[in-house]
Amino acid sequence: MSETITPTIAPYGSWKSAINAELLVEGSVRLAEANLVDGRYYWLESRPSENGRNVLVQYCPKNGRKDLTPAPIAVRTKAHEYGGGSYLVYGDTAYFVLAEDQRIYRMKLDNAIPEAITAENSSRYADLIIDPLRNRLICVEEDTSGHQQGEEPRARIIAVDLNNPLANPPIILQEGADFYSNPTLNPAGDQLAFLRWHHPNLPWDATELCIAKLDQVGDIGEVTQVAGGENESVFQPQWSPEGELCYVSDRNNWWNLYRLGQSEPLWEKEAEFATPQWVFGMSTYGFISPTEILCTYTQNGTWHLGKVDIKSGEHQTLPQPYCDIESLHCENGNGVMIAAGAESFPAVISFNQKTGKTEQIASSNSSSLPTDLFSIAQAVTFQVDNRAVHGFYYPPHNPNFQAPSGDKPPLIVFSHGGPTGATSAGLSLKVQYWTSRGFAILDVNYSGSTGYGRKYRDRLADKWGIYDVEDVCAGAEYLVEDGLADPNRLLIKGGSAGGYTVLAALTYHDTFKAGASHYGIGELSSLAKDTHKFESRYLDKLVGPWPSAEKIYLQRSPINDVEKLNCPVIFFQGMEDKVVPPNQAETMVDALRERGIPVSYITFANEGHGFRSGDSIKLALEGELEFYSRIFNFPLAEPGPGITIENL
Repeated sequence: MSETITPTIAPYGSWKSAINAELLVEGSVRLAEANLVDGRYYWLESRPSENGRNVLVQYCPKNGRKDLTPAPIAVRTKAHEYGGGSYLVYGDTAYFVLAEDQRIYRMKLDNAIPEAITAENSSRYADLIIDPLRNRLICVEEDTSGHQQGEEPRARIIAVDLNNPLANPPIILQEGADFYSNPTLNPAGDQLAFLRWHHPNLPWDATELCIAKLDQVGDIGEVTQVAGGENESVFQPQWSPEGELCYVSDRNNWWNLYRLGQSEPLWEKEAEFATPQWVFGMSTYGFISPTEILCTYTQNGTWHLGKVDIKSGEHQTLPQPYCDIESLHCENGNGVMIAAGAESFPAVISFNQKTGKTEQIASSNSSSLPTDLFSIAQAVTFQVDNRAVHGFYYPPHNPNFQAPSGDKPPLIVFSHGGPTGATSAGLSLKVQYWTSRGFAILDVNYSGSTGYGRKYRDRLADKWGIYDVEDVCAGAEYLVEDGLADPNRLLIKGGSAGGYTVLAALTYHDTFKAGASHYGIGELSSLAKDTHKFESRYLDKLVGPWPSAEKIYLQRSPINDVEKLNCPVIFFQGMEDKVVPPNQAETMVDALRERGIPVSYITFANEGHGFRSGDSIKLALEGELEFYSRIFNFPLAEPGPGITIENL
């Protein structure tokens, strides 16, 4: 007989949980860039316990797993600041971008001695592919040499000679557009497909799919735009083994799969077969046979796995236990992906075409937490001025604790970054940390989020700081009306663009009683004038063209109305952040100090945009919990880190 647990009666927020900050560091890694080459599986692990070092890992079904890049080698490109597409395995060799100097190196898989194949310069590289006919590597280059003169980085597609790479300078295959990505060669090697786009667009606004002819020595001939253009976003061009070009386009409102030369989608569906291209190397489909695609798509916030035949159009959704899927690649009837379930951590997952089964290869978390500790996401939809808004609600849950009768839990509304992005229902310790302590969570896919079609995504055009803010406030009020949250303990947190939504909500509405801004934006005009190239024109569509729309920027900047902000805020900021510079947080903190509002400012000397070090991740999590406990005067199950809160 199983033992019956009698829950301890304790206030919400004070429950003791086995999900502690150490689990997010010592037992957790971040998985990215899964791949499958010659029957072996590869991926990157970002390890907080090693200050966020990205390690290239290989798994062989016969011999198990091993790290290919020993310490202190870190694999990471800074192209577009966000990186991605940072390594390639071809034959017996790995090619990767070294984080320390941003050069491309090659290394035999059985010999961890890397050799540089690009010169010391100011360039960054991404989206590496091999041109086997000409023994060269093709990739995207971001040349930042003009930075000191105030010039934007120059984007190119280049070819690196692998016979004598340092003696022969790279050949420029394409330049002139503001951005390039996804170079991909057809099987015959005589056509190069790629994406390009131009200011003020970002890749989810408008991209152009082009094909360039190559002669025998690899020189570029005629270039033809074959898809995309104004108000059409194209994602992940990929050649089939038989030389047919496929891609994803949102021309019918939904990111659906297409084959070049065919006007209708391969699988017409009110679902998204793509995600916003914030990083290089993203992949949502691959060829599992010469004519059959294994793909993933999201519908109503949940990701699914499917197959579609590009010749017959036959398609099917495959049963599998995951709700969040990314980084899908295929080879010879097998696939690999990174996937998470409602009760399973993100993991590297294999797919076998013959059996239709999936199998876990590596997990992002090594803990053995009981599943009955987890709060399960519940999809919710609520109305805001006749527009439907979506999100996920997580009730407070811990089988060992129960709140006093009649109490309602504090609610934390999560505002995801981007703002062009989305949250999912996959298991996350960053959610479970809070729910297991007695907090309710509402993770909002506010207007402008992806996964619900282009019209939903375009809602935020000219409305950033308005619709997203109204949505997070309405979500909190929706749960209060349903009796699921304490109206006097409504909290909001977010990072980057989500941090702006936090500060705008706290300034222009009185819904929330406290908030946490992680490297968030307080003053929009500074962001328009002082950010990296990839996002330098992002606000043109979200707010208005700078500087002609300066008045709107001023009106929507919380710092200019700080006298309206009357509740406590905690700020977390990396001092090496190039995306949202520290002066954004510091200006807001200074204003709150002067007004006597409780404020806490936690800085991290060696962190950029997002925290990679284990110590930083732990302090941010534990410090935020301590902040709430002291603001709302509830006890902690364990002592906090002892943060400083001014004016309290």
